[in-house]
Amino acid sequence: MEVVQTIADLRSRIKAYRRKNEKSVGFVPTMGFLHEGHASLLTKARAQSGLVVLSIFVNPIQFGPGEDFERYPRDAERDLAFAEAAGVDLVFMPSVEEMYPTPTRTTVRVSEVTTRLCGASRPGHFDGVATVVSKLFHIVQPDQAFFGLKDAQQVAVIEQMVKDLNLPVEIVPCPTLREADGLAMSSRNVYLSTEERQQALVLSQSLNKAKDFIQSKAATSFTSLELQNLVTQHIQTAPLAVIDYVEVLSYPTLEPFDQSHSTSSLIIALAVKFGKTRLIDNLILQVRK
Repeated sequence: MEVVQTIADLRSRIKAYRRKNEKSVGFVPTMGFLHEGHASLLTKARAQSGLVVLSIFVNPIQFGPGEDFERYPRDAERDLAFAEAAGVDLVFMPSVEEMYPTPTRTTVRVSEVTTRLCGASRPGHFDGVATVVSKLFHIVQPDQAFFGLKDAQQVAVIEQMVKDLNLPVEIVPCPTLREADGLAMSSRNVYLSTEERQQALVLSQSLNKAKDFIQSKAATSFTSLELQNLVTQHIQTAPLAVIDYVEVLSYPTLEPFDQSHSTSSLIIALAVKFGKTRLIDNLILQVRK
């Protein structure tokens, strides 16, 4: 496994690989503090790609004022050991100065799919995400890029950007990985106290209740408001939970859900704070009329 810190070195190594190999380049962009959810992305990339490239970069322009950029968990030594065990070929670990040597005057903005959910509660967040992912795609020039569906809105934003800008990369969405008790894996889980960690289980529990409701015979017809209320009420049984949003939308358009369509994909998405830690989770389902 090679580790590079400059754009020039990364491009040089990928160019050398492509001169000698016809197999594809798979790319997994992350902000580090890797966990088994990231490992699942790397495993899929390893199975589908000849060269697996991992980036580790905490991107400052996707954090708003007062968010956790400075305290976002970082452990480079641990991440590199994790990456090597996962079969990564090439790790890109740039500094902020390498990625943004001068003030950024060009940004990538995706409209409509960014107006709800985290896009509404974190203004400018997805501009930062789209901009850094666009930069990374232009630097790495991967054939496939692998993203976890825990942040399903991010996947929808990136897929829209790739489509609109005709970028020659296949986006491969990968299922959310969960702890044994159901909590979605996240680098931010380390922030949680023991009590907060226990109460955070209401997130996956509420989504499972919604899934059972949809699949039950009594729920052959339902409204988005019914699902939203069901999820909200269960989350509120946790005293420490402070709800940012609970929404039921079509996926991947993130428009209001319309059950009149013969077959529709819906997403039940939520963001909830426990203490200072903001967690997101979702459930995506195919619903037949």
